Amino acid sequence: MRIEKFPYHQTKSFSTFIVDYLSADERLVPYYNREATLGNFKAQIQEKQKQSINRKVLVEVLQEQYQEIETTALVNDHITSLSQENTFTVATGHQLCLFTGPLYFIYKIISTINLAETLKSEYPEFNFVPIYWMATEDHDFEEVNHVNLFGKKLEWKQEQKGGVGAIPTETLKSVFEELKPILGNSKEAEELYSLFSEAYLEHTDLATATRYLVNVLFAKYGLVILDADAPRLKQEAISLIKKDILEQSNQPLIEASNKGLGKVQAFVRPINFFYLQKGSRNRIEQKGSQFVVLGTDLKLSKDDLEREIENHPERFSPNVLLRPLYKELLLPNLAMIGGGAEVNYWMQLKSTFEANGIVFPILILRNSALIIDRKSSEKIEKLGFSISDFFDKEEDLHKSYLKSSTELDLSIESELAQLGVLFDAIASKTTDKGLQASIQAEKQKQIKVIKKIEQKLRKAEKQKHQISLSQISQLKNKLFPNNCLQERFDNIIPFYLIYGDEFIELLKKELNPLEQKFTLFIDE
Repeated sequence: MRIEKFPYHQTKSFSTFIVDYLSADERLVPYYNREATLGNFKAQIQEKQKQSINRKVLVEVLQEQYQEIETTALVNDHITSLSQENTFTVATGHQLCLFTGPLYFIYKIISTINLAETLKSEYPEFNFVPIYWMATEDHDFEEVNHVNLFGKKLEWKQEQKGGVGAIPTETLKSVFEELKPILGNSKEAEELYSLFSEAYLEHTDLATATRYLVNVLFAKYGLVILDADAPRLKQEAISLIKKDILEQSNQPLIEASNKGLGKVQAFVRPINFFYLQKGSRNRIEQKGSQFVVLGTDLKLSKDDLEREIENHPERFSPNVLLRPLYKELLLPNLAMIGGGAEVNYWMQLKSTFEANGIVFPILILRNSALIIDRKSSEKIEKLGFSISDFFDKEEDLHKSYLKSSTELDLSIESELAQLGVLFDAIASKTTDKGLQASIQAEKQKQIKVIKKIEQKLRKAEKQKHQISLSQISQLKNKLFPNNCLQERFDNIIPFYLIYGDEFIELLKKELNPLEQKFTLFIDE
């Protein structure tokens, strides 16, 4: 593998917002705590030490969740160490995507593990635990129920609603019938099929299946997996829940930040908690003096709702904007590792964190990468391109290829300029305004004729190079499926089938979130 790295802005694949954040644009400084540099973690540690964390409950809940899981000594040590005041976490969160979903799920976790290891090297007097926060309470099943493989979409169809973590996995058997022939019969294919079968067909729900799968893949690096949909953890958030639902004090703070940020990712509501029950997760709204759970007959007075929060906090599920506060309330966390959209919506929350007495973490953009197999890299080289050229649009790649491949100069700019000079000279021979206008109109007609000729010349040249142009289009679609980054579409499976378990080792060796560069993995 050849490794190339370059700044994110050179990929032309990241928003202006993220490019500005990475370059420490002054406009964004008020919306985050500290820049993502290694040296800034010392001050972050000192600040987080002042926040009270119920480490005892956190450790006990984690130990309960790991009772049925065979994991590594390192994971167990990490969990135990969380009871110590000199232990901190770095965390990422993600939905429970089928078969791990898009590649960036893997990149997120590896970024988190590598940051924890880097911090331990820099600050050996402290312990750093990488955390994967499972988004078990999310209810958007359509976002997690499919995987794209070799041009096919495998989709899990079932009817249960509510938090996806509680969805039974028994209805996945038909998906496995489709998966097996797609994987093939190689050693790597058998390994994957066995792993997925153990994860999804031998565990009762999506949460336990995902925990098992992620643990198998990353336990040797000490990754700790947390499902925060736990009654004892929700007990810690009672005051946070009350403040948002009963006082509705978070909305104006977030709206004020939204105005300063401009384009934002998440929509804030007066109440940012759902009411969570088996098979449902519904919004709460205040209507007059009552609080109603939409889509149900449940209506509560303010006093009744307060008692419900105190007695059953596990029934209250934070939305995308309150989940960060819940996470940082529970964890001795120093850094949030996420994608561009996550960095954006976390910045909506800086003042809200301050108002709730919770330390705002350092925001770190997860690593991004592009993996190019050997056949593709050979074709790209043969066509006369570099890998980085393929971040350009397909039509620009075509133009570039034609320009470099044709012996003829197809540009008609000089001819058009000469035509303009000719007609202007003719027009100068008369002072008759009507005749001058007629001459200029004729000039425009001739320009159109010549431009049509240019189009015919280019079309003829394209036909001459059609095979190569078709190859360019195929390569572009393979590396950027659906015209998006590979990591947002492709799954780990095709790459595991080629590289086996060395694939994750390769990623871990090269992905450094503090480096803030896009990584190319080029098989040669």
